[in-house]
Amino acid sequence: MPSDPYPVRPHSRTRAYLLILIAVALVLALGAAVALARSRQPERAAAPGPVPPPASAAAVPGSAAAPLPAAPPPDDLPVISYSDGPRGLPADPEAKSPTVPTEALRPHQRMALYDAPGGRPRAFLPPRISGLPVVAPIVARENGWAAVLAPSANQRIGWVPTDGWRPEPLRDHLLVDLSEHRLTWIREGAEQQSWTVAVGTKQTPTPPGRTFVMGRTGTQGSVYAGLEALVLGSVPENPEALAASLRGAHTAIHAWSRSSAFGKSVSNGCVRMPPSAQRILLKQIDPGTPVLVAA
Repeated sequence: MPSDPYPVRPHSRTRAYLLILIAVALVLALGAAVALARSRQPERAAAPGPVPPPASAAAVPGSAAAPLPAAPPPDDLPVISYSDGPRGLPADPEAKSPTVPTEALRPHQRMALYDAPGGRPRAFLPPRISGLPVVAPIVARENGWAAVLAPSANQRIGWVPTDGWRPEPLRDHLLVDLSEHRLTWIREGAEQQSWTVAVGTKQTPTPPGRTFVMGRTGTQGSVYAGLEALVLGSVPENPEALAASLRGAHTAIHAWSRSSAFGKSVSNGCVRMPPSAQRILLKQIDPGTPVLVAA
């Protein structure tokens, strides 16, 4: 019988099986180890998306621009007086506006009026002018500043920083209709009373635009019915057309005992009222009350 080429003995076959089993076991063990290692690795975070830019201050509700600073006024700045009004202040941009101011500034010490928010100081607004308390209506607010009607001047405003004082409420206003020769008293938006009055002539007109009641002053002569006048912040438009004694005066609302004047343009610029109507205004109207003179 031919011999087999390199015969396998029984104990050698067993060893071969063992070697195979060991190899399989090693392969399985290695695979399990790899799987376990993969399972223990931390998950990778998703790639971050683009980060949005931070919101600007203007987009944040309730945010506001910083108030414009006020330049210190010089000590020799002119002080507004009864006969000498401010210079260099801007024109009232809403001089004919029907919008009624509802608050006012009452300075407790002299305050500088500026020509714009953060602008140049032009004049001092004193707490009293010729004994009359200053209560100036506020007609605008901007960048931490308030604009007030300037006294002793026509259709001019001045700006003041809003810190260091509190506004006072206004409840009344007076409307003077030049074409209708009528003065109407309005309180909190409701008409109270209205009267036919006399106003200025073409040569000595009643100054148009917004102004306000500065206070009261005495009168002389029976034609004024013995009643005080309500002095306004406005001054004569054409002082050269007046008698020398009147050129430094203010426009006023006062009683007039001659009823033939009512409904006509016959005064030196003042508004002439029936004495009974003047008594009502003297009882009801406070300093600072806005007055709109409409053509």
